Amino acid sequence: MGQIALYAVLGALAAIGIWQLILLIVETREKNRKYQAADTYARTRTKPLLVAGGPMGITRRRRLFRLGMAHGHGDVCLDIDPRAFEGSPCGVVADVRRIPFADKSFGAVFVSHLLEHLPTIGDAVQALNELNRVAEAVFVVYPFRQSISGWIIPDHHLWIWQKDNRTYLKQRGISGGEDVYHY
Repeated sequence: MGQIALYAVLGALAAIGIWQLILLIVETREKNRKYQAADTYARTRTKPLLVAGGPMGITRRRRLFRLGMAHGHGDVCLDIDPRAFEGSPCGVVADVRRIPFADKSFGAVFVSHLLEHLPTIGDAVQALNELNRVAEAVFVVYPFRQSISGWIIPDHHLWIWQKDNRTYLKQRGISGGEDVYHY
């Protein structure tokens, strides 16, 4: 009986691993699709592309395994930590809630895995307002709710998702919390 239980556990772990790998592939394709869409949108407006959330990130895993950039760096890269845009030609250290650029300076902004790290829905709404202020279009990438890493990373404070051109925000850890959307 013990051997059957072991095989069942190993099978379940393998299934979860395969499921998470598929999610990672889908998330990566979605991220690349949105980056290309943001870049194309900015180019058609003959304005620069702003990337909020540096392509290098600041995780040790990305540096340890020399994974390189998670996405392109656009024309201007903005992050609160300069390590996140290391090697980018034009990096700006700034808080996404207070972006130091004039209104509609950018054709588009690509926001990658950033909003979920903000502490509250109010902070995320403030960031979205700033992003919409400085760019004509905003393209947001976020961890899927089915992703285990989205659940276990301790500084993920919000759930983010998009549907019908709306961005939805939900505070994590608050059951029955009210969903808020931003146009």
